[in-house]
Amino acid sequence: MDADLLERLAGHRMLSAVPLAEREWVARHGEFRRHVAGEVINSKGNLVPGLLIVLSGHLGIYVDRGGGLQRVLSWGPGDVTGLLPYSRMKSPPGNTIAEVDSEVAFVSRECLQEMTRECFEFTSMLVHVMVDRAREFNSNEAQNERMASLGKLAAGLSHELNNPASAVARSAKLLGEHLRGVESSSRKLGEARLSDAQVAALEATRDMVTTPLNHVRSPIEAARHESEISDWLEDHGANQSTADALADTAITIDALDSLVRTLDRDHLDAALCWVAEGSTVRRMAREIEQAGTRISELVSQVKKFSRMDHATVAESVSLGEGLMATLAMLRSKAQSKSVSVSVVVDPNLPSVRGFAGELNQIWVNLIDNAIDAVAESGHVEVTASHEDGSVVVRVVDDGPGIPPEVRERIFDAFFTTKPVGSGLGLGLDVVRRLVLHNDGGIKVLSDPGHTEFQVTLPLVDVRNTGVGTVAR
Repeated sequence: MDADLLERLAGHRMLSAVPLAEREWVARHGEFRRHVAGEVINSKGNLVPGLLIVLSGHLGIYVDRGGGLQRVLSWGPGDVTGLLPYSRMKSPPGNTIAEVDSEVAFVSRECLQEMTRECFEFTSMLVHVMVDRAREFNSNEAQNERMASLGKLAAGLSHELNNPASAVARSAKLLGEHLRGVESSSRKLGEARLSDAQVAALEATRDMVTTPLNHVRSPIEAARHESEISDWLEDHGANQSTADALADTAITIDALDSLVRTLDRDHLDAALCWVAEGSTVRRMAREIEQAGTRISELVSQVKKFSRMDHATVAESVSLGEGLMATLAMLRSKAQSKSVSVSVVVDPNLPSVRGFAGELNQIWVNLIDNAIDAVAESGHVEVTASHEDGSVVVRVVDDGPGIPPEVRERIFDAFFTTKPVGSGLGLGLDVVRRLVLHNDGGIKVLSDPGHTEFQVTLPLVDVRNTGVGTVAR
């Protein structure tokens, strides 16, 4: 027995509280080891060799999340780590590294079964340590998974907001220029002292150009119409600068002929400029309105997506809003792959009892995974229906499917088929735990061309909605 190691164990926070006989057992079967700063003690993918009793220094476990190694847990003097009794862990989720020069007592995995028989009190302490470690690690990693999901959503939302915001800025800037054109042409027409008949003809032309087109012109039709307008302006000696604006409207050559028969040629340019600039101003105002409405809708979807994240008790949740809000968050990712995502919710779908923020995280992970799974121009279908006293949400994709040997492990923590740095392997583990926390169930069916995740959730008991009990 190593007397020096026994003395060091007597000063260890945990082992000092166990009987001397148990410390002596550890000293007989343990090995004193020194690790220099930066040394990798256990590597991800390798079998955990045994128990580590930290005597001095600091150890940390580091996981690669795509941006380099990040520490998720650490241990100092008085702590224990590595393989613990009754633990099912075979391989660590990351690399265990000595952060500074450290000293440990190492007990190999082959001795742990005997230790559980000979060291009852120490083993009991280690079981509590194992439970606490699992809880802390799962909590940290679940939070990291949520942050990773939020990062994806933020990137998509930024893209979604950028387009309408840019449209608002662009149209607002040009709007001032075209308003000056309206003012200039208005002054010229005011100086012309038009007759009532001329004013009426001018207003009729304006009404025509402000009337929305009843169909979208094809590229060939649009090019032909612009060419006709340009030729007409040239034939009548009019300014060609209005051609583009007039070509985007419903104006016809007959309407232009009618206008030129009423107006003097000296006033034609001012009249066409007034009509064209007025049409452009109205078009830009509509674009600003549409872009502003789009921004407002996105903000509303974000509120619907996140408004329940602070709920501390389960309550009645309408799934339709959450599913549509989730789709809004992931729309840009789907568009980047030309993936079509459809959401079909039963119009009479009853409410479920749960935590809306957690349910939204479930939908994010499942739909995000489905978009990743399909090829370019693939399809993802999300449905929600009332079946046998529960609500069933299905996320179906037409990707290659999940092989049987992989299907058995997809809900395991840290299991992933994505390349290193592209996923933590926590998404479906988080989904499974969130579904269980909401009193639901989840299963997967998969064949080539059809992978389906089914989430079943309990209904709110309509007989007692005040307290939100579950319909059983």
